[in-house]
Amino acid sequence: MFDIIAIDISGRHRVDDHYFMVCAAIAASVTADHVEKVNQINVRSFTSETAPDIPLVIKMIEDTIAELEFEGTIVTEAGDMYNKPRWLINSMFREDFKYQESLGERRCIEIAHHVSLSSRKLLLREMDF
Repeated sequence: MFDIIAIDISGRHRVDDHYFMVCAAIAASVTADHVEKVNQINVRSFTSETAPDIPLVIKMIEDTIAELEFEGTIVTEAGDMYNKPRWLINSMFREDFKYQESLGERRCIEIAHHVSLSSRKLLLREMDF
């Protein structure tokens, strides 16, 4: 079993005159094929006047995981980092980073996706978008 922080960001498209994004971080213990335990979940919203780029994505992720009381390797889908090489993205983070490899990591990212998408929809509805 190993500890990860699975990340998903929803909303990388323009809403009216800005970008409204929600980042979900799921701190969990996983095995190769299971999510054994979800330890913490944190969600943060972000707005930007310009389209998100790698530095903004890194900042959103680091701001979101800073509020967790859990250490683990940051895990995302390659597409969330614009399919850049792992070594490049890893060099930008303060924590260890990798792309998903196992079924357990994939399942945890799916949880993060449901959390970020649902949270974004709720916030947009509350803000009357």
